Amino acid sequence: MTRRIDILLAVSCTLCGWMTTLPPARAQTPAPGTSFRDCSTDCPEMVVVKQGRFTMGAPAGEEARANLPNQLRGHSVPQHLITIRHKLAIAKFDVTRDEYAQFVAETNRPDPDSCLTVSAAADFIATNANWHSPGFPQTGRDPVVCVSWDDAQAYVAWLSAKTGHVYRLPTEAEWEYAARAGTTAARYGSDNPAELCRYTNVGDLDYFEQHPGDSDSTVNRACRDGYAFTSPVGSFPPNQFGLSDMLGDVMDWTEDCWNVNYRGAPTDGTAWQSGDCGRHLMRGGSWDASLSVVRAAYRRGVPTFYRVTTFGFRVA
Repeated sequence: MTRRIDILLAVSCTLCGWMTTLPPARAQTPAPGTSFRDCSTDCPEMVVVKQGRFTMGAPAGEEARANLPNQLRGHSVPQHLITIRHKLAIAKFDVTRDEYAQFVAETNRPDPDSCLTVSAAADFIATNANWHSPGFPQTGRDPVVCVSWDDAQAYVAWLSAKTGHVYRLPTEAEWEYAARAGTTAARYGSDNPAELCRYTNVGDLDYFEQHPGDSDSTVNRACRDGYAFTSPVGSFPPNQFGLSDMLGDVMDWTEDCWNVNYRGAPTDGTAWQSGDCGRHLMRGGSWDASLSVVRAAYRRGVPTFYRVTTFGFRVA
């Protein structure tokens, strides 16, 4: 996956006729662990995340143990303490095809055929794929793919107007805090390759059989997760915060601009809004990802206009 992402790297939203009567504000913030929706099935299910501290970034030796290529190391350092003091809720699942379809139907958002997809040789190739036709079968409960950072920004603007509450992408720090969920290992489920398929959808034997040209030595051939492409959200156990698919299935866009490492990064959980803002952070690994990528600390800066069949998002 890291090799292929390297190949890739060589919003406004007018609130108009689709803005409806806003619901009343929530009387108080629900307790941590509580789930809620701000509208019926059109809105993502949210989970209240407790405030707290965590150490962000990769500890010494983790990238080497994960066999991350040398040229990709050093982006997740130095480790630094983050304190999340603000009230926060994060979507239990990635935004699904059905949820995204409602957004498209209400806003008439253009649907360009500009999505890159993974070939049998595991190279990203330009096709006429798009979010509703990515080149492989999906259900309405699968995570939407082929969405850019710009698309995700338009979605959260629409959702904010629809509900009367402030929706956005998670910051990079919020995302990692939510993904770790109090754990300090590389992955919240298990670091044993043979057990990983119980916890997430990654590049495994099912994936490899559909992509036999993938020569990445860190593709997980120790088990099967049951999916060669995306899996319906919630197909695997949630993490300790009650959030599903924080690792694997699709990579998540976050709010922050790309910076090559954490020197000078905010420590309060807010978005880093300086640096290369033509790129934003992707986190979490995906259905084709190698073990070197499927880690809570892994981060990658991607141009905001890219649409890829491994890219999705969740909201905060």
